[in-house]
Amino acid sequence: MIECNGKPVKNKLKLSHQCANSFLGYMLELSETVGKSTWQQISTDDVRHWSESFDALLSHEHGLAAFREFLKTEFSDENIEFWMACEDYKKITPPAKLVTKANTIYDEFINVQAPREINIDFHTREVTKQNLKEPSPSSFSEAQAIVYSLMEKDCYPRFIRSKMYTDLLNQKQTECHIKSDLYSE
Repeated sequence: MIECNGKPVKNKLKLSHQCANSFLGYMLELSETVGKSTWQQISTDDVRHWSESFDALLSHEHGLAAFREFLKTEFSDENIEFWMACEDYKKITPPAKLVTKANTIYDEFINVQAPREINIDFHTREVTKQNLKEPSPSSFSEAQAIVYSLMEKDCYPRFIRSKMYTDLLNQKQTECHIKSDLYSE
């Protein structure tokens, strides 16, 4: 059973609420997302590099996973989920699959009252809707650019200043110091 602050937590939702701002809760969630052995391979330089640019964060597999977990704690993960869905969508080549995936993305993120509706203006919503009449890899480009910009200007700076990120960086720096002390003896 998973514990948070010494108390057993039976489900992930409770874990997120009880441990959202704690490093322990974050590490448990991230370990499940990326795998414990993989997580330990992340270096201090990797974590530090994430603070250099939003692109650096998103292009690193574990940086993206960490950012997703952070957005979950803020109940705003629909933005990164939409952005990732668009990235996957751009890679689709069979036209029939393009149509199906385009409609799925639209229904989940763009449509008014969508279950995970993203924050875009009316004009962008309408342009995107028109683009779906003849889906192409760029059908969601305008909406994706707006969501990217919102995350870069708003969520990303909060992530870099968050206790979650600073605890993660400190943990990696501590691990690095411990390893260097062991090798220097």
